[in-house]
Amino acid sequence: MDQFRRPERHILSLSGGKDSAALAIYMRDRVPEMEYIFNDTGKELPETYDYLDRIQDYLGNPIVRTTDRPGLENLGFDHWYHVYGDMIPSGYRRWCTKMLKLKPFELYVGADTVYNYIGLRADENRKGYISGKPNIIPVYPFSEDGLVLADIEKILIDSGIGMPPYTKWGRTRSGCFFCFFQQKIEWVRLKQTHPDLFEEAKKYERVYEKTGNFFTWSQGESLQELERPERMEAIIREAERQKQIELQNRENLTLFQVFSEVYEPKEDDEDEQACLICKI
Repeated sequence: MDQFRRPERHILSLSGGKDSAALAIYMRDRVPEMEYIFNDTGKELPETYDYLDRIQDYLGNPIVRTTDRPGLENLGFDHWYHVYGDMIPSGYRRWCTKMLKLKPFELYVGADTVYNYIGLRADENRKGYISGKPNIIPVYPFSEDGLVLADIEKILIDSGIGMPPYTKWGRTRSGCFFCFFQQKIEWVRLKQTHPDLFEEAKKYERVYEKTGNFFTWSQGESLQELERPERMEAIIREAERQKQIELQNRENLTLFQVFSEVYEPKEDDEDEQACLICKI
C-alpha cells in the first residue's frame, strides 16, 4: 500500500515580512528538505524583491514563485482585477488574498501531505492562514519554541539579513504597494519614496460602472486628494504628533523595547486576520 501514499512535504511561505524571513533562517538547518515559496502578486515593492533575493542567497535554496508555474503565469493582479469587474479589493472585498495568495498556495501543494510552517510568535494572540484541507498541517515553530519579537529581530540581525528594507522609509508591512490596509502616512511615504508606484496605484481608482460608486485605496479619501501638498503636510504633522504621544507613553520602557515597537505597530486585529498570509 505504500506506493499509493502521497509524499510528505515541508513548505514555508515567505511574504517579504520579518517573521517569515526569520522563520526561514531559523528552520534552514532544522529541516533541510524545506521548500520555500513566495506568492508573487506582481505588485510588490522593489525592496521586497531585493529582500527575497538576499534571503534566497542565505538559504542556498530557491524561493519558488508559485504564480510563475504553468497555467498561472498570466494570472496576476491585473487579471483578477478585470475578472472582478475592475473593482479594487478592500477590507470587505479581499479577492486579492483569495486569488493571489491562497489559491496559488493550494494549487502548489496539490493533494500531497504538507507541513506548512507559519511564523507566528509566542507573544502574539492571532492565527495565521490555516487551510481547511486535511492534507495541509500547520506548524508554528516560534510559538512552540517560545520565541518572541526580540528573538526574531536577533535572528535577522545575527544572520546579516536584517529587517525588511522598506521599514527604513516608514512602511510597516509587506504585501502589494497599494495595500488597502496602509496607514495614511504610509501612502505619503510611498508618494515620496516611489512616486511611480503611487501614480500606478492612482490609476486603479475609478468609478465602478455597475453602481456608479467610486472606490479608493485609502478609506474615505482618493489618492488624488491625499497627495495635495497641504493634505500631505497635515498627515505628516498628525503622524509626528502621534509618534510624540507614543514616545511619552513609553518613556519608562527600555531603549530596546522602544526600538522593537517601531517594527511592531498596533493594528486592527479583525482587519488583519484575513491577510496574515501577506505579511507574516
